[in-house]
Amino acid sequence: MARPRTPLLSRERIVAAALRLIDDEGLDALSTRRLATELSVSGPSLYNHFATKDDLLDAVVDSVIGEVDLSMFGAAGPPWPQALRDWARSYRAALAAHPNIVPVLAQGPGRRPNALRLADAVFGHLVESGWPRGQATRIGALMRYFVTGSALASFAAGFPADAEVYDAADYPHLGEAHRLAGHRGAVDEGAFETGLEALLDGLALRYARLAERA
Repeated sequence: MARPRTPLLSRERIVAAALRLIDDEGLDALSTRRLATELSVSGPSLYNHFATKDDLLDAVVDSVIGEVDLSMFGAAGPPWPQALRDWARSYRAALAAHPNIVPVLAQGPGRRPNALRLADAVFGHLVESGWPRGQATRIGALMRYFVTGSALASFAAGFPADAEVYDAADYPHLGEAHRLAGHRGAVDEGAFETGLEALLDGLALRYARLAERA
């Protein structure tokens, strides 16, 4: 009986394996030797596809950005507030699915094609909606800061579940803080949605002032 063939090595297969490794064990787990073992190949064969570990990491990050929905941008899309709302939710969902990659992603788009397409789509939609180019740039940056920041860590999970930590003499307002970790999803999701709506409300006011000056 013929031995089963090992799937051909490709950039896509390498990126997928690297992302699984980072998702499961964190950024520090990614190395050429470990990845080669996961793929059942020799280490040098990886360099036929990626010259350096940094090149590979860029491709992994860009694959995550590729999961973000950009269909709301463009002439057929909704008005800019709803487009930003839909995009921010999709962006956060992609990062929440791969939290270990967020510290690298937060550094900026660099030369990553999907990241540059994302920046182009957001900026273009805002400018076409009437925002001045300078303000459109700042809004894009603001939204990226907000979304990536919300995905870096859980606020609720940062509070120990031990009620004895919160001595009333020292922390008179944290008597229920030990319950936060048990409601992590609701607290973190609620915080994101509250912040998103506050940002959009504030931007709507600025946009109205622009219209008044026109």
